[in-house]
Amino acid sequence: MAVSCWLLTPVLSLLPFITQVPAQQPGCSVSNSRPSVYENNLPGHVVTTIHTEPGFTVTIDPKSLDARFFTIQGSELQLSQSVDYETITLLLVTLICQNNAGQSNYLDIEVTILNVNDNSPVFSQTNITAVVPEDTKVNAIIVPRQNLSASDADPDTIYYELTTIVTGTDGYFAIKGVNNPEIYLQKALDYEKFNLTTLVLYARDRPVGSPEETNTATATINIYIEQADTKPPWFLPCTFINTDKSICISSRYTGTVNIYEISMEPLSLEPGPIYAIDPDYLLNEKIVYSIVGGDPDKVFSVDADTGNLTMNKAATSLDSYLLQVMATQVNNIQKYSIASVEIKVVSKNNHPPYFKTRIYNGTVFAGLDPRSFVFQAGDPSTPLMITAEDDDFPNKVNPSIEYYIKNSTDFIATKDGLILTNVKLESSKIVTIEAVGKDMVSLQQASTVIVVEVTHNTAVIHSDKIYSAQDMAILGGTLAALLLIALIFLGVMIYKQYGKPVKHVIRKKFSKEISGDYQNQSYEQDEYQNVSTKQDKMSENGSVQSMTHVLQPALSLPSSNAEETDNLPKVSIASTIIFDQEEKEEEMKEETEQEKEVKSILKTDRRTADDGYKAVWFKTDVDPDAGERVEVIEDNASDGDDDSDPDLQKNNEEEEEEDYDKDDHDRGLGVSFASESSSLPAAEVTVDMSHTDAVTKDDSHM
Repeated sequence: MAVSCWLLTPVLSLLPFITQVPAQQPGCSVSNSRPSVYENNLPGHVVTTIHTEPGFTVTIDPKSLDARFFTIQGSELQLSQSVDYETITLLLVTLICQNNAGQSNYLDIEVTILNVNDNSPVFSQTNITAVVPEDTKVNAIIVPRQNLSASDADPDTIYYELTTIVTGTDGYFAIKGVNNPEIYLQKALDYEKFNLTTLVLYARDRPVGSPEETNTATATINIYIEQADTKPPWFLPCTFINTDKSICISSRYTGTVNIYEISMEPLSLEPGPIYAIDPDYLLNEKIVYSIVGGDPDKVFSVDADTGNLTMNKAATSLDSYLLQVMATQVNNIQKYSIASVEIKVVSKNNHPPYFKTRIYNGTVFAGLDPRSFVFQAGDPSTPLMITAEDDDFPNKVNPSIEYYIKNSTDFIATKDGLILTNVKLESSKIVTIEAVGKDMVSLQQASTVIVVEVTHNTAVIHSDKIYSAQDMAILGGTLAALLLIALIFLGVMIYKQYGKPVKHVIRKKFSKEISGDYQNQSYEQDEYQNVSTKQDKMSENGSVQSMTHVLQPALSLPSSNAEETDNLPKVSIASTIIFDQEEKEEEMKEETEQEKEVKSILKTDRRTADDGYKAVWFKTDVDPDAGERVEVIEDNASDGDDDSDPDLQKNNEEEEEEDYDKDDHDRGLGVSFASESSSLPAAEVTVDMSHTDAVTKDDSHM
């Protein structure tokens, strides 16, 4: 009879520490009375060897518990049948040793059965189905452990692994641990992403990657996602703002109404009527609408079921209304969305826009880059422009009209109506497109047809050159350098053309400032011809003696200037000043050319060839350092001498005015001229130049 497995397990744990124990009786013995054999051995497997002396025989005691498992073949004790460790772990057998006299002895043998990994883990259910609501909380248990645990006939530890075979569903479900197959929700579900997935659970009797022979079992878990009410309503049209399309944002609705008018029909809105849906489309909960803001005067109302916007009364101002319309699920008021509706109040529009030209014809070359102009057919130099007219405006030009192409992506229209290419047109063809002009205030629109002929242009040269910022900087620097060179050249040319006259004007101004604005009021035309000159050398103390022309009869002033004559000095002193020869010859030529009728006084030598002119100055203005360059003439004529000839006075006054006019650039120097050919009595005068000290002081102030 076999011994129970659970009773012998502690004994088996000690077998590695027990050495072979031979059994012996008089006349009989065995090599090992406690042998070990692996399960599943075939019949005939040798358990131990029997040794007998002559006259003795060995047999199996039929009364032994496990006698059926053994047989004796010669001197070997063999298994008569295969043994399974999972059913029997220890065999007990007794041998009878008997001599010829009939005496018997007994040998007890204990055979331990060793386990072999010959069984795979087994799931109680190999195909499991679970229905999971979409709004199941993360970490919730999906399939409990008792439904997933596997068993193994071998006393082995089972290792579990969970995988998914549906693409895009990884990471949503997991097991608690490598030895715990309980499945839980690891990430929130979304019915829009997937509603079914299949999981495979592996059970192994060895760890993953073990070099030992491993037995594996599998179980399939089918999980169905049940849609739940998780999303609020969406106003349409809307735009998804994330890749998993779980959030959709609607744009603003817009419309117009006429001031002082009540529309009896639902208002027409852009981009469409107010409409919201339940994104949990399998549930498709009912939605109701209401205005929750932006209409304090209750001008508008919205139908709770349809969302149609109507008017309760007329708008009385041109202000816009920005309504807040709410869409709410009937079964759950917390599931709601808000949309903005802008209603513009405008003056009444009696006429919609229209195109006066029903068909526009244009042409464009193939191969041009996008945003190239489409030109008028027959006039390739004029861009094609469409224009919609509006009779509500005096000039039929509505600034609120904008244009767009309706049925083609190859062309675009600007807000001003210019037609441009939107792509590079590769081949010759004729394209018919529809263009729309829309009044953005009244939302009225008109359409027209544009026929564009795409032709091949052999002169088109494609350039793939892309200029960098560095290239632009080099070009800018080059242009700046060329501009600077041009400015320098222009300045040089201006200087050559106008430099000398400018310098001359500056010198005249400078000469006037130096002159101290002295004027010679005593210039008179001398009619006398006798003049004698004698000059003495200048003394060391600065006095000058000279022989001068002396005017014997003093020229009398007009009677009208008698008072001025009384204020003049008794003796009229004139001095001739001739400037230094260090003046540039070029400047002298220039002055001579510009004022040919005025004789130059800027030389120290006396120009005898040029009769009739000499420079005359007051003695007090003579430079004391002038030396021999200045000839002083003293007038000995008495102040009382007065020429009573009225004709002579008249001639003198006329000549004075004429000379002042001719010598305007020397007027600041107080220069007067006397005829050198005048015949006057000679007189020798010695002038003490001590008076020039005051002049020198005055000059130093200048």
